[in-house]
Amino acid sequence: MNATGFEPAPDQDPDTASAPGRIVLLTTSHRVAPGLLSWPAWQALHAADRVLCADGAHPQLPYLREAGIKIDETSPTAEELVGACEGGHTVVVVATGEGEPALTDGLARLAGSGRIQMPELELLPASYDLPGARLLDLVQVMDRIRTECPWSSQQTHEGLAKYGIEEAYELVEAIEEGDRDELREELGDVLLQVVFHSRIAEEDPDTPFSVDDVAGGIVAKLIHRHPHVFGDETASTPEEVKAHWLRTKAIEKQRSSVTEGIPLGQPGLALAAKLASRVRMAGLEVPLPQGEGIGYELLVLAARAEAEGVDPEAALRAAARAYRDAIRDVEG
Repeated sequence: MNATGFEPAPDQDPDTASAPGRIVLLTTSHRVAPGLLSWPAWQALHAADRVLCADGAHPQLPYLREAGIKIDETSPTAEELVGACEGGHTVVVVATGEGEPALTDGLARLAGSGRIQMPELELLPASYDLPGARLLDLVQVMDRIRTECPWSSQQTHEGLAKYGIEEAYELVEAIEEGDRDELREELGDVLLQVVFHSRIAEEDPDTPFSVDDVAGGIVAKLIHRHPHVFGDETASTPEEVKAHWLRTKAIEKQRSSVTEGIPLGQPGLALAAKLASRVRMAGLEVPLPQGEGIGYELLVLAARAEAEGVDPEAALRAAARAYRDAIRDVEG
């Protein structure tokens, strides 16, 4: 045994001593429960002459040992690993979270030198991230920030409310500008608000809830409001889908007025258009209030825009951008 604690391969039969062998770098995802490995990974582990892992605390090791796999907790150099494969041996390296960059760089240098016969090298993913797996990273990072950051640890729902509004506006701007990179970034900022508020909510002494509760609630709502997808009802047009949604929502909410649930703090044009939409969808005949001043004129315009399928807020923003460009042209 050398200074690294790595035992070289035993003496080989002269007939097989020149065989270069095989190195399998086994990678796993920390976002999947330990022990849930692919069948090719289990085959490689059971067939290997040696299984190595540099991290004695690797979450996979208890499960591998339970399956009868003998693991050597050691960190060989590239030269030592190549030597262990001599005679046709297969060595599986269970990669650490960093992916063994020092070892792979060393193997690449050996292969590039042309001085030795290299064993067969194989990268074998043993577990894969499922769609949405990086959300787990976000939850973990947010938990640590909430615990360790002097600013984040003091934030409240009320204190963060303004950022939720700002991020929503910035997301809308990215959509209207058509900037894909900006859109991705702003979606992340909005998602951060959801995770941040959910993390704060866990600490409430009376009615705590977590991001899992938030996600579970919206999943249940989506399934319930899409009976044409998850149930026995049918819908072949967007109008039929919307009718399903509104009917199911009305049953859930049991509202006494179509105005319930409309946030009055939203921008005025959007508020007016939303009220007009509720009136139209409910089939009510409600004349617009008459009065003097620009407010009543804007109300008429917002109701007309909604009836024509136009978002008055988006229309005004588009006109405002054109006005901004005109100002810049004059400024030179």
